[in-house]
Amino acid sequence: MAQIFKALADSTRRRLLDRLHADNGQTLGALCRDLGITRQGITQHLVVLEAAGLVTTVWRGREKLHYLNPVPLHEIHTRWIAKFERADLDALSTLKQDLEHKESPVEKPQLVYVTYIASTPEQVWNALTDPELTAKYWDHRNVSTWTKGASWEHVSIAGEVQIVGTVLEIDPPHRLAHTWAAPADADNPARRSRVTFDLEPVGDTVRLTVTHEDLPQDQLDGTKNGWARVLSSLKSLLETGHGLPSIL
Repeated sequence: MAQIFKALADSTRRRLLDRLHADNGQTLGALCRDLGITRQGITQHLVVLEAAGLVTTVWRGREKLHYLNPVPLHEIHTRWIAKFERADLDALSTLKQDLEHKESPVEKPQLVYVTYIASTPEQVWNALTDPELTAKYWDHRNVSTWTKGASWEHVSIAGEVQIVGTVLEIDPPHRLAHTWAAPADADNPARRSRVTFDLEPVGDTVRLTVTHEDLPQDQLDGTKNGWARVLSSLKSLLETGHGLPSIL
């Protein structure tokens, strides 16, 4: 976590995160506006933020978009703040609000998360698709035959189907994409979103990128905080054998 605290210690880097908080998914040129710093200087700050995992990038055509990645902030909250269980620490819930994203006329993913897990792509893939493993860190079972075109269900421990969808892409253990909708919205294209999991080996770790796009605006608030916790819990399960305590 030393890299995270070092990255946050610089006021310019905090301003860059504030900009991504206000409008997630910006180009380098957009981030350079009105900061009074050279393009090279901003690039160097972004390198530090990416190394700390606080910023991730996605290519859309020729544009490189920068996104605030809230997973490290959630891990800091879990390790250093939440365990004290003091009421006055509720003010620090603004850390989670960094996940907010304003609508923009430019087409871009609405939510992008990155975490590094000390595991193998095969183990991470299994944790994403095995219903009993998903229950251990997600409090839900992901149930499907996991073939292209197959249906999938996100089933609570109590047996309630809460999310449904269709597998759009599947390339084990590298990429999985499926639609995401409440059961009542399954036949309404305007209410369906898309979730993509990309797994990339990086040394002895796996870089897991989750992109959730095309979310209806009224679902954004209910979804944005959940992914950070789910990915932190997945990381904990694969690295320690235990997911985060259930919040149900």
